Order: sequence, then structure tokens, then C-alpha cells
Amino acid sequence: MTNPLLAAADTNLVPVYAEIFLLIAASAILLIDLYLKKSNRNVTYYLSLLTVIGCAVLTGADFVDGATVYTFNHMYVSDPMGNLLKLFTYLAVAITLVYSRQYATERGMLSGNLGGEFYVLALFAMLGQMIMISGNSMLSIYLGLELMSLSLYALVALRRDHATSTEASMKYFILGALASGFMLYGISMIYGATGSLDVNEIAARAINADSTILTFGLVFVVAGMAFKLGAVPFHMWAPDVYQGAPTAVTLLLGGAPKLAAFAMLMRVLVEGLPSMAADWQQMLMVLAVLSLAIGNLTAIAQTNIKRLLAYSSIAQMGFVLLAMMAGVVGGDTSNMPAAYSAAMYSSITYVLTTLGSFGVIMMLARSGFEAEQIADFKGLGRRSPWFAIVMTVLMFSLAGVPPMMGFMAKWAVLQAVANTGMIWLAVVAVLFSLIGAFYYLRVVKTMWFDEAVDTTPIATPADMRLALSINGIAVLVLGIVPGALLGTCLQAIRATLAA
Repeated sequence: MTNPLLAAADTNLVPVYAEIFLLIAASAILLIDLYLKKSNRNVTYYLSLLTVIGCAVLTGADFVDGATVYTFNHMYVSDPMGNLLKLFTYLAVAITLVYSRQYATERGMLSGNLGGEFYVLALFAMLGQMIMISGNSMLSIYLGLELMSLSLYALVALRRDHATSTEASMKYFILGALASGFMLYGISMIYGATGSLDVNEIAARAINADSTILTFGLVFVVAGMAFKLGAVPFHMWAPDVYQGAPTAVTLLLGGAPKLAAFAMLMRVLVEGLPSMAADWQQMLMVLAVLSLAIGNLTAIAQTNIKRLLAYSSIAQMGFVLLAMMAGVVGGDTSNMPAAYSAAMYSSITYVLTTLGSFGVIMMLARSGFEAEQIADFKGLGRRSPWFAIVMTVLMFSLAGVPPMMGFMAKWAVLQAVANTGMIWLAVVAVLFSLIGAFYYLRVVKTMWFDEAVDTTPIATPADMRLALSINGIAVLVLGIVPGALLGTCLQAIRATLAA
């Protein structure tokens, strides 16, 4: 039994100030919202944004400090990689709330029987992501995963009178529960083989553990994580849930959780099971190639832009997995910092681009009309030239066209893969990217060259217009000048691997 005095001595609360602040603030917002009138619902919105900013200030101080600190008996770690991912998570959630306010209001998601649950559930999902990112034990990572997942299940079903959303929620919940079961079963087998749930202890004990049990556990854990990433063949939920969920919730699903899923890959595989890299790298390679193939080929046939972006996310996660499998080459670990920083940069790029893409979809939507079909973008170049340019930049970035941010992300990944000597794999990735360029360019062609069917003026709040403009400019500027963010990712990964 753990000595309570020793446990108390190891409970340093400073690294978890952001999580504590978020938990208290989200609970307070839920109570405050009970007493607000419908006309004062904006108070919940502003309080939620202030909460995210408060978390960013607390985590930013830890990131600047640059130290790696363990607490709660090694169940939690604050390190440069985790803190950088958290900062981008806050950015993604804050931008999502800005983009979603008008959309959610027009669809009754902030009134009637529903109050500020949209904002509170988004904050609790973010808390789960923070715990996943900083978890240093299989148990804490799993608890963070479940907190995030349960919040997202509820968010997808938020419009209870909307049959499509309810159906999407049921699919997501059932398949998500199955994936969680896979992962928990895998964790139990890893615990049985190593006798520990601590990531660092698992790494030390796995070398002499029963390889058969450990391999079986690894397969189940990788399957569970692949579901959260939306990698083939665990992608079945993504298109239906992306399409069925309200667009504001789709963005909460497709944005920040990808950063938490990348952190989970790093904690469990790279830090927890480095001795089995040869095994899990082969699994990730298969998942990556299948994701690139199925994601890009299936997206060509889509007419619904949310389904198209779902298959696009599957293909983009293929690139992240390609970088993750390029770290260890025949026992040589010298490629690890470059490969894992490329995966991290690629994840951040995907999230920033996805935020803008769904932001434009929500901008075009209005009460009683969902801008979900590619045809709904017809004539956007004449209706709103500036936001057509922003969407063009975002589509070019997803396609990997220079000088956009997406090009640098793909370049970094391909460079990491080429360093392993598997040139054929880099060629396969490039070929599927070329196929993928077709459906992104189709959206661009629709905006600029097709006649507008809907000529209704686009009414958008000033904060959304500003955020969307900055989003588009950032994707372009970070592609032209990628050095700062790439370098920061590399430093964060090096510090984490050295700890």
C-alpha cells in the first residue's frame, strides 16, 4: 500500500494548475448559466473564452520555463511537448467557440431546454484532452480519453429533435465504446506482462517481459488509438458522424482531439514501448498506407463537403502515422526527433487548416440552411471574394500545394520517411496526395468558376470574420516562414525524448 505521507509529498499541484482552473471554471460556468436569461446567453460564451485564455496563460508559463516535471506518483507529466500541444488545443477550442456562436444560436443549441451545455461540454472535452496529453500512466491517459469521448458523444446528440444527429451519436457511441474496450483490454495485457501502468516503468520492464502477451496487448492498444485518429480500417465512424453532427460539433470532433491522439501515440508507443518499435512501426505503416489509399480514393466520390473533409482527415492522419513509423531504423534512433517533430507539425497543420475549412462552412450556413453540399459553394468568389480566397488557401494547404503550410508538413514527413531508406513508401504517399489534390481543386473550381445558385448576402459576426481571416493568413504565412514552428516542435520533441 502507498504511504499517504509519501503520496502527499509527491503531489506537486503547480504543473496541474491549468487543469484545476479549467475544472473549477467549467463547473462555475455550468451553475452561472442556470440563472441566465436567453438574452444573456452571450455571458456563457465570453466566460468560456476567458477560461480558455486563463488556461493558455498558466500553460504558457510552464512552456516558457521548459522544465519536465512529474507529479501524482508519475501519473502526470508537464513537459515542453505536452505544453506546446495544449497551447494549440486551447487555440483550436477558442476558435471553434468563436466560429460556432452564431451557428449554434440559430439552431436552438443555446436556448430552450438547452442552455450553455454546448460550451460546458466543449470545456470538459478540452479537459479530457489536456489529461491525455499530460498522462504518464496508462490509467490517466485512459481516463482523459473517456472524459473527452463522453463529452463528445453528448455534444453530437445535442440536437435531440434532429434525427440525423441522434443517429450519428449512436454510431459514434457504440463504435467508440468498442474501441475503448479494445484499448482497455490491451492495457490490461500490457499490465499483466510488465506489472506496471507507469509509462516509464513499462519501457524499462518491457525489454524482459513475455513478448507474446505484450504483442497481443500492443495490437489492441494500437487498434483503440487508430479509432481515435480515424485511421483505416477503424475509420467507419468518421464520415457518418462528421456529416450527422451539427457543424459546430464536427469541428470540436475533428480539431483539437487529433492533437490529443498524437500525444497518446507519443506517450504509449514512443515513451512506453520503445523496445517494441519494430512491431508497432509495421502496424502504423499498414494503417498509414491504407488511410492514404481509402481516404483519398473515397473522397473523390463525395458531394457532401463534410463527408469529403472526413475522408480528407483520414488521409491526413495517414501522413501523421507515416512520420510516426519513421523514428527508429534498424535499432538506430537518430531519426526520432526529426520524424516525431514532423508528425507533430503535421498534426498542428491539419488542425489549423480544418478549423478554417469548417469555419467557412458555418459562415455560409444560416437558419434553416446547412451549407453541406459542395454545390453550396458555387459562386462564392463573387458573393464574398475575400472568404473565397481564404477557402482556396485552406484547400491548397490540405492538398499540399506550396507555399501553404500543408506543403511544408508533407515535405517534413516525406523527408523523415526518405531518411529510413523506404523511398517506395514516400513515392506511394506522393501518388495518393496527387489523387487527393483532385477533390480539393474541385471545391476551388466550384467557388470561382460556377455560377452562384444562392445570392443571399452572407451575414457574419465581426469576431468570426476576423478569426477566419487570421486563420487563413496564418496557414499561408506559416507555410512561407515555417522555421519557427518547425523548430519549436523539434525542440519540444527533443526535450521530451531526453527526459
